[in-house]
Amino acid sequence: MSDEQNSHPDTAHHRPEGVSDKTIEALGALSRALETTERARGALYEFHQLTGGADFAVGDAVRLLREAGHDQDADLVEREILGRNVIPGHWTFQLIEAYNRTYYRPFTDIEQQLVHKLAQGRDHLYEAELKGARRPLGGTPGASVHPD
Repeated sequence: MSDEQNSHPDTAHHRPEGVSDKTIEALGALSRALETTERARGALYEFHQLTGGADFAVGDAVRLLREAGHDQDADLVEREILGRNVIPGHWTFQLIEAYNRTYYRPFTDIEQQLVHKLAQGRDHLYEAELKGARRPLGGTPGASVHPD
């Protein structure tokens, strides 16, 4: 199938009958907000992994300080830094669990609920329509709406 023939969204990305432009715009804004939340969640996981890696490096430093004969310094680092909470009472995994429970999961649940309620479960209608509107007449090579 040529790109020109394939230039319209597939049926999964057609706007359902009666869905207004403002509804599509609102769902698009909600989708963008969720995408930003996904990025924030990724940054939280990165923070978790970096902090965990740093803690293991602290453990190595404690061992090396002991091997170098600096037991008191090793004791200080071990007592004050190794395995320390990042905020009172919490390690990074607990921050992720609280974020997921308190913010991320409710957000994803509500976004999906509204997509089903307002757009018959059709995701990314705003983006699908934007793609169609931004394509030159006759299509663009390699820019097919449908995957091969």
